[in-house]
Amino acid sequence: MKLLIVESPSKAKTIEKYLANEYKVVASVGHIRDLPKNNKKAIDIEGGFVPHYEISSGKEKVVSELKSLAKKSTEILLATDPDREGEAIAWHVAETCSLKKPKRVLFYEITPAAVKEAVAHPRELDVNLRKAQEARRVLDRLVGYDLSGLIWKKVRYGLSAGRVQSPALHILVEREKEIQAFTPEKYWVLRATLETTQKDILELSANEEPRDEKRVTEILSRGQKGTWTISDVKASEVSKRPKAPFTTSTLQQAASSRLGFSPSRTMRIAQKLYEKGFITYMRTDSTTLSKDAVATIHKTIEKEFGKEFIMPREFKTKSKNAQEAHEAIRPTDASKKTAGVTEEEKRLYQLIRIRTVASQMSDTKVLRTKIIANIGEAGFPDFSVTGSHLLFLGWLALDTHARSEDVELPKLTAGETLKLKELISDAKETLPPNRYSEAGLVKELEKRGIGRPSTYASIIKTIIDRGYVVKDGKALQPTETGEVVDDFLSLHFQDFVSDTFTADMENKLDEIAEGKRDYTKTLKDFYTPFTKEVKAKDKLDKMTNMGDAPEDILCPICQGKMIVKLARSGKFLSCAKFPECTGARTIDGEELEGPKEIGEACPDCKDGKLVERDGRYGRFVSCNNYPKCKYIKRDASTQPTTGVKCPMCKNGEMSERRGRFGVFYSCTNYPGCKNAIKSKPTGNICDYIREDKDKKPCGALMMEGTKTIPERCSDKTCPNHNPHKLEPKK
Repeated sequence: MKLLIVESPSKAKTIEKYLANEYKVVASVGHIRDLPKNNKKAIDIEGGFVPHYEISSGKEKVVSELKSLAKKSTEILLATDPDREGEAIAWHVAETCSLKKPKRVLFYEITPAAVKEAVAHPRELDVNLRKAQEARRVLDRLVGYDLSGLIWKKVRYGLSAGRVQSPALHILVEREKEIQAFTPEKYWVLRATLETTQKDILELSANEEPRDEKRVTEILSRGQKGTWTISDVKASEVSKRPKAPFTTSTLQQAASSRLGFSPSRTMRIAQKLYEKGFITYMRTDSTTLSKDAVATIHKTIEKEFGKEFIMPREFKTKSKNAQEAHEAIRPTDASKKTAGVTEEEKRLYQLIRIRTVASQMSDTKVLRTKIIANIGEAGFPDFSVTGSHLLFLGWLALDTHARSEDVELPKLTAGETLKLKELISDAKETLPPNRYSEAGLVKELEKRGIGRPSTYASIIKTIIDRGYVVKDGKALQPTETGEVVDDFLSLHFQDFVSDTFTADMENKLDEIAEGKRDYTKTLKDFYTPFTKEVKAKDKLDKMTNMGDAPEDILCPICQGKMIVKLARSGKFLSCAKFPECTGARTIDGEELEGPKEIGEACPDCKDGKLVERDGRYGRFVSCNNYPKCKYIKRDASTQPTTGVKCPMCKNGEMSERRGRFGVFYSCTNYPGCKNAIKSKPTGNICDYIREDKDKKPCGALMMEGTKTIPERCSDKTCPNHNPHKLEPKK
């Protein structure tokens, strides 16, 4: 038996069909192992930054099946995605499953011919590519772990930072500060409505936008009295070239602008199109097309539009470190006008096809005409209007979305007299720079060399998921929490999160991939000064005070001075005497209801008093000595109980709680008892006989299931957790 291993089950089905059962094709279902969460166990820094991997939770069965199949196989091919990530996955599979002499094959497109060609020319695993990916993974873990730990101590618990996410956040915060500091300036737009001798109407705009109202009055007065004539008519033929085929970056930008897809959504859909054989691999910096692809595209253009629409082109790749794949993103068959199963797949495929085919089409030719009018007096601005007339459609015959309407102008000559119908001015104000959209941020990240095209989607998703950025329509707006994190990093770690440093590190990772740089030395050169900086900053005072509140805003309780603090929901104003005084206001100055004593002493600490507070998920009762004392009172008024006794501590009850992932149920004796389950308990106890518990009953709570499985065990390790897979009791 011959074995071929890919990541995706859907990809496996397609490839096995093309190979006519010559190979058994199976999927690893992505990564099979990763670094453990505990950083001390994850990376041996002193030993040369050696990572210690663990099989990912839930992948034990996959690994077991791969090992079993590998033992029966005479040949093993690793056909994970053709990039660094794919090379790393292939290496992990080979190492974990103890594969003997596996070969690597690359599918840049999943078509019968491409698959057979790749299988016929396997290669060895690329050690350098794998090391580059490993270096990135280790680097990101070290930076994230150390920086996040420091931010927890000095700013607020639960915050985090990343090597490439932090520079991306800084770009958005920089723009937000520009917007906040922007001072609008008044200006005027002047427009003249003129009539020709042939009774044609022209709408012209002044080439000057005055900032002074006196200047506006002067222009209007002189324009009303003066004699208007055509001072010049300029006509020129302009050629508009089509854009290059898509790279990962430009696809994300275009899909965001035209289809409204987020970068992560675009990549998810593109992955499906690739696995189904409709497009080439979608992680690429290259804009080149293969000779065979160009030949097919030219035939398609001739058939649909005619020979005169063909113009062979070669596009130079802008990225100096172009990698990942050897071609731009293109359809595997350009003659196919539509492909995909879902509507979003069809829309993205059409976008890719149009861009690819249009790139090999003739220039669009447009005749542009500019008419300039004046009163012929010194110091009076020109008024002009520009028209356009399409001479040859070229690539716009296919990419109709990019075509703008023609603006036809009457045929006029210099010196012709015009009659003034109306001369008006509109007062306006200059606008601050726009916030970045997702497409704009991707473009900026690429321009600054931060991250790589394959990482842009995850970068944006991460800063949104962390609550550092929110989407306002299409615009990305940093939250107050995001601004505070950026301020902290910019103040104390500017050298390590700057654009230049991040871009330089990306270049070093590329050099590792090319075999030009040593893995251990690269990480050591970075981590030695970085960890010293982190340790030095450990002496900083905690950022409990983020500045003074305005002097006219006083504490609602003691009328004293207030300061700015950061909560999970953003900034707020706190009494400077806290915790002696618990007065609080919103950042806008409105009074906040602070903790209220309920007249009970804390049962966990001697000097604490129980207070009712506002929390992220509503009111709750806790000790006023928090965070030194973490006691939280559970009762029906704060945490609705189910009446079901906790089987772990025997004296608590399971109560309803709400966390970041929604409703769950835990013991009222938390944190003394940490028993928690996902769904509402039914009151029954699982009596399934567990082989791994010396053939004793499971004993865990049963919880509500679904319509088909109304009740199941709350213990994920119990077979009764998934009753439809339940083995007969012994």
